[in-house]
Amino acid sequence: MTTRIALANLPFPSSPDDAVDRAEEAIAQAASQGAAVVCFPECYVPGYRAQGAPVPPAEPAFFARAHAAVAAAAGRARIAVVLGTERFVDGALRITTLVVGPDGRPLGWQDKVQLDPSEDALYAPGTERRVFQAGPLTFGVVICHEGWRYPETVRWAASHGAQVVFHPHFGAAEPGGFRPTSYGDPRNSFHEIAVLCRAAENTCYFATVNCAGEGSPTTSAVARPDGTLLCHQPHGRAGLLLADLDLDQATGLLARRLVSTT
Repeated sequence: MTTRIALANLPFPSSPDDAVDRAEEAIAQAASQGAAVVCFPECYVPGYRAQGAPVPPAEPAFFARAHAAVAAAAGRARIAVVLGTERFVDGALRITTLVVGPDGRPLGWQDKVQLDPSEDALYAPGTERRVFQAGPLTFGVVICHEGWRYPETVRWAASHGAQVVFHPHFGAAEPGGFRPTSYGDPRNSFHEIAVLCRAAENTCYFATVNCAGEGSPTTSAVARPDGTLLCHQPHGRAGLLLADLDLDQATGLLARRLVSTT
């Protein structure tokens, strides 16, 4: 069985409202191209603030409006959405994803459980993991740092039936940093090769999505369950990356074979 997914490799939003507008447009476009699910980068709504981007202070009222607008767009287009965003839980701000079904109804949240140290002053970590269902597709979500450096987060999802693990992340060019023009260049950091590893070590698809930015060290890509690259978005180029997944290949075999030694 084949399912098409879309990764929204969009420019960094100019404002929170711009983020919502761009998300609604990408949802409609992904659905028109036959995707069953579209996934957005980390904190795309309102924009990733942890690296000093000029993102306004978080406001619960904005989140309520924005999340409702995205859910309505998903329902109109009849497509599931994995939206990188933020939310308040018990008064503390979390990095999260809102997952919406193709009927426009929220399916739940996946908060970022393993924060990057640079995020500690801004965010509280989540505490739970779960998987989601959209038609025949079962999927999990790991967010940025936790997917790069904590393989057990991906293993948990695959061992609980996820055929694909979505990986919303944010990576921007740094002054003097290497600027890749091909995927997995050995002169680059470890991050793009980690995408292939997460897929191979769990026999699942791994779909990573970043914003489109000039000189970005990482781009959106999908790795097959055997650890080979299925497709990637050219670095810095905005657009939707579409991938057709053969779900029969995503057995989760290696994820389920992990034996605890403790």
